[in-house]
Amino acid sequence: MKIISVVGARPNFMKIAPFVQAIKEYNSQSKDGMIEHLLVHTGQHYDDCMSRRFFQELNIPEPDVNLGIGSGSHAEQVGYTMIAFEKVIQAEKPDWIVVVGDVNATLACSVTAKKEWIRCCHIEAGLRSGDITMPEEINRLVTDRLCDLLLTPDLLSYQNLRNEGIPEEKIRFVGNIMIDTMEAHHEKASLLTIEDIIKTNLLSENKFKTVAPHDEKYVLMTLHRPSNVDQYEVLSPLISFLIKDLASKITLLWPIHPRTMKQLKEFNLFEAVANHPNIILLEPLGYIEMLRLNMGARVMLTDSGGLQEECTVLGTPCLTLRWNTERPVSLKRNGGVGVLVGNDINIIKKEFETALGQARIKSRPDLWDGKTAHRCLQTILTYKI
Repeated sequence: MKIISVVGARPNFMKIAPFVQAIKEYNSQSKDGMIEHLLVHTGQHYDDCMSRRFFQELNIPEPDVNLGIGSGSHAEQVGYTMIAFEKVIQAEKPDWIVVVGDVNATLACSVTAKKEWIRCCHIEAGLRSGDITMPEEINRLVTDRLCDLLLTPDLLSYQNLRNEGIPEEKIRFVGNIMIDTMEAHHEKASLLTIEDIIKTNLLSENKFKTVAPHDEKYVLMTLHRPSNVDQYEVLSPLISFLIKDLASKITLLWPIHPRTMKQLKEFNLFEAVANHPNIILLEPLGYIEMLRLNMGARVMLTDSGGLQEECTVLGTPCLTLRWNTERPVSLKRNGGVGVLVGNDINIIKKEFETALGQARIKSRPDLWDGKTAHRCLQTILTYKI
């Protein structure tokens, strides 16, 4: 059997790494023939240096094919990826194409697979935010409609697909492959010190005036979505909250996204943040460093999807800086640790105070056990259309 798996941007890397490892282990033990596996990187993410860093620390082999798509509008990325990936399919003639997550590469390669009559499997299927204005939601909807096999991370996602009329024989509940990656690197992350992470990644423009905080003595934040950073009327109150409310009580560690940095400078908000003695600005971090900081954070503030899931298992109280989430299993009302706060400062202040006093309560949804990749592979190998 020949399988092509596709990655396009950093959120994909943590999801494909366990699947690649599962194939490697299968081939080392198989008596029924080897799986020929090709890894295709569309090159959607603009930061090649960070891509290489993630590949190295997650033990992902060098891609067999790099399409080199680069940055661009959604339409440009999807279009160029389809053109390039079609050539790969026609040359390699795989039995299966595996796509993960919800980036533009996921959509483009699932459409191309369908047009070439190649079976396509979507790992992390069925996630829904209900917000059609999100490009990722469009990618999820189209990908799940086209794919032959849909592997869901939780039972809520499974039910989403049933509600949309997807035939049940196409759906399998396998668990969360992101947690496989977390479990594989948890011990290595625990060996890192917060002080070393700060020293290695401190933003050069940050006027660092405090000692490295201990576990449970800092808040961790990520912020990058256009809805949070692209408008002064939204970003300015958030920064005011960080400076006047949050950092007056506890240290803030903030790995800062290039998009957010650009907007802070454009709105003349950057200096106030960089000069605050209790705000530590970091360069974008690798996966293991970010995992270590999450393991010790008192509270997480984030608009990222995967971090909501990690917080659930680690027990880190999480304020989700969005009005909706495609990962409702991470919310308190469903047994998780997260609360949707959007960008309403009054709600953020109230929930932040609650989170500061909240005990770390770990939660592990069904099949979030570190063995999802093996279930994914076995399902593909045994699937009958």
